[in-house]
Amino acid sequence: MLPLRLHLPAHRGLRLLSLLTSFGSRQTVAVSVESKVRSVAMASYTTAATEGSRRLLFRQLFEKESSTYTYLLADIGHPEKPAVLIDPVDKTADRDLSLIRDLGVKLIYAMNTHVHADHVTGTGIIKIKVPGVQSVISKASNAKADHLVEQGDKINFGDLYLEVRATPGHTLGCVTYVTGDGLNQPNPRIAFTGDAVLIRGCGRTDFQIFTLPKETLIYPAHDYKGFTVSTVGEEMLYNPRLTKDEETFKSIMENLKLSYPKMIDVAVPANMACGLQDVAVKAEAASS
Repeated sequence: MLPLRLHLPAHRGLRLLSLLTSFGSRQTVAVSVESKVRSVAMASYTTAATEGSRRLLFRQLFEKESSTYTYLLADIGHPEKPAVLIDPVDKTADRDLSLIRDLGVKLIYAMNTHVHADHVTGTGIIKIKVPGVQSVISKASNAKADHLVEQGDKINFGDLYLEVRATPGHTLGCVTYVTGDGLNQPNPRIAFTGDAVLIRGCGRTDFQIFTLPKETLIYPAHDYKGFTVSTVGEEMLYNPRLTKDEETFKSIMENLKLSYPKMIDVAVPANMACGLQDVAVKAEAASS
């Protein structure tokens, strides 16, 4: 049964005590999770050789100016090799499209985990350069896209799919895309958390990530320390923000003293319109 959708103010912290209680005492959780964390680390984050894992093509890409991760997934076991691209950036859209051509996959969806404030999404440029690609974002974001998704929706690409989980907090429209559950889906599951959960950090968030199995791999939208992947179990043990009680969490998040995002005045309006900044973008794409 999927968790209920949350509609909580962005400034509220996670109710960690009640969340951890659902897994038993903190001591019991720590012991059981730590053993799994070690086993996953020893496996170097390689997926099990399930049918779903064999047919999933997966690439993690990086845009250095905003420290943004973009993710390419494709079902290479399907005749058409359909693919999805999560959180593309406008400045690296050509790189992503070049890779997609090289790999011989067919991009069908360009997706965003939320309306980003630190970069302009590459979705609009990609839609212009590759006719037929459809954009995806959450309905709660109030942004424009071909598909507006909600909690529990499934995004199919070939015989694989991504499950939509509402994870508001950093923004009200944040969602996490989780690979499917089943024998024909990748194992362990993979959660693309956007800014809701970062490795050893998080955005301003109330979220439902920790209800996933401890071995679930976490791939965030950003990292500023050189990390690339974590697990639900690791973050439950070692995340310096999410291991605190609610009041401490709120205090941490309210006193981060973050600077004003330098791209916010450009990025947010553009991203609300699927990344289409102006007519000049279309003209440039048409001439290339």
